[in-house]
Amino acid sequence: MDYRTSRQFKLDKDLNVSLGTRLANYLIDYVCVIVLMFAILIGLMIFAAIIGSQELLDRIGNMNKIEEYGVAIVSILLYYNIFEIFFSRTIGKFITKTVVVNINGEKPDTQEILVRSLCRLIPFETFSFLGAPNKGWHDSISKTYVVNKELLEKKKELFYSVDEIGNNTNEL
Repeated sequence: MDYRTSRQFKLDKDLNVSLGTRLANYLIDYVCVIVLMFAILIGLMIFAAIIGSQELLDRIGNMNKIEEYGVAIVSILLYYNIFEIFFSRTIGKFITKTVVVNINGEKPDTQEILVRSLCRLIPFETFSFLGAPNKGWHDSISKTYVVNKELLEKKKELFYSVDEIGNNTNEL
């Protein structure tokens, strides 16, 4: 087996973003989830008005706490799953130039993102950052990492360019 083609990039600890960057991601994404939650509710109200359902309009206007939590959960799952499955980044991560990856610095698969998103619903998950440095339960359980996108690309390019050196022999 050729050693050069079997090498697999692995993340360094220095690629992990700072706690401040994680906090910025959280705050930006929190605002985005709230906006999405209101958009869902407004969409439901418009739908109820179009179909002429006063009962649905009243229900939306008088939601109990469980229904409010339900809308919040749907908003959280939609937001994180859509952005991280398709882009490996949320709006917060686009702004902070970070990305979600697996241990090999690649885009996580759909199952890893689904687990990651579901873990965000664990009570007190936000406080899990107080333990391991810059790593919440949604990272640990899903085996994903949030890293600086540009630095990751540079390190991967350097890592794999070493393989190219042996493959680029010139014939005389």
